[in-house]
Amino acid sequence: MRRTATLAAATAAVLAPLVAVPPAHAATRNPVLFVHGLSSSAGTWNDWVGKFKADGYAASELHTWSYDWKQSNKTTASQLAVKVQQVLAATGAEKVDIVAHSMGALSSRWYLKSHGGTSYVDDFVSVAGVNHGTDVTFFCSFYTSCKEMVIGSSFLKSLNADDETPGAVDYATLWSTCDAAINPDESAKLSGAANTSVGCKSHNSMNDDHGNYTKVRDLVA
Repeated sequence: MRRTATLAAATAAVLAPLVAVPPAHAATRNPVLFVHGLSSSAGTWNDWVGKFKADGYAASELHTWSYDWKQSNKTTASQLAVKVQQVLAATGAEKVDIVAHSMGALSSRWYLKSHGGTSYVDDFVSVAGVNHGTDVTFFCSFYTSCKEMVIGSSFLKSLNADDETPGAVDYATLWSTCDAAINPDESAKLSGAANTSVGCKSHNSMNDDHGNYTKVRDLVA
């Protein structure tokens, strides 16, 4: 009996470390949440989602969503706060990485600044974000969201007041030197962020370009 007990204890001691080791496939990276911009939808990210999957990401790590882009970016920010919590609950992750295109950068940044988002976001990447406004808004100025993109709007003044990159979030921007939708081009940059010029690329190709994808993938890795 005593010999059997000793053997059982020895076996347990050998197996215990093996059982405690987490599965090799356990996720160690944040889920990525993509935020589209004006006159767009979740589908605008299909190309990059496919590229992320080809590079080893699981579908459960990649999240897109559609919202009413005509509404105030403040309203979208409050909805984004709910979406982030849904992603965290579904994945068990503590934080997400946000990749935003165009106007999506505004609602995302409002979420970070005014809805406690800095506690739940690790990396934020603005791709052709209209961060300081644009003078190309005449075609959509009857929408609230578009009015908020006008240079000098009260929304942008509040968004960019004090710290443009609050919290312990890693901020990055990709901006084009010939973006016809953002004028001036430098409006896409953020003080305190890693701002990268990607050369001359059109606004709509900024979140479809393979080179830009590679940069974003490396930023959120």
